[in-house]
Amino acid sequence: MIGWLRGTLRDKTESGVLLDVGGVGYEIDMPTLGLALLPPTGELTELHCHMVVRDDRHELFGFVTRDERDVFRELIKVNGVGPRLGVAILSGLDTGQLARCVREADIKSLQAMPGVGKKTAERVIIDLRDKLDAFAVAPPQAQPDLPHGGAYEDAEEALIGLGFKPAEAARALAQLTDPPDDVEGIIRLALKGLGQ
Repeated sequence: MIGWLRGTLRDKTESGVLLDVGGVGYEIDMPTLGLALLPPTGELTELHCHMVVRDDRHELFGFVTRDERDVFRELIKVNGVGPRLGVAILSGLDTGQLARCVREADIKSLQAMPGVGKKTAERVIIDLRDKLDAFAVAPPQAQPDLPHGGAYEDAEEALIGLGFKPAEAARALAQLTDPPDDVEGIIRLALKGLGQ
């Protein structure tokens, strides 16, 4: 099993990356919130990984932190939550926000994630209630530093203010390969990616 990789970031897509590790290219699916934290293509990066082996294919899922990967592993143990849905949940909620949803039994926030119905949200809350405390999960207000400091955060808030969903805004920002340092320039480039 592959649990961790370090290599050169060759390509980013809206759903994952291509990581060159010693001349071998690994296609790795990732939550969009994690994609937004990665360096530009061509730079060295490290990912904590979870590998899913099926009869017809092998899938690799990547995470910026070990805690995020471990929370993902707990998520996919929940009945009705597979790896794809786990990635979708962590694309809209970081580990701190997910922990808050579980603590406060916030079914509505979980249902706002693509593919999560009421029953699945209830199962996530019940099954993870006593499990997230085992991780050093950051509180919701403690966001990781994004590239270019607060400019990315300000740009994301502006895109959400323009009516885009948080996952769409994060995805658009994650796809920027060489963004300027000013908020306005980042927003302009992100809007081009969003087809505006």
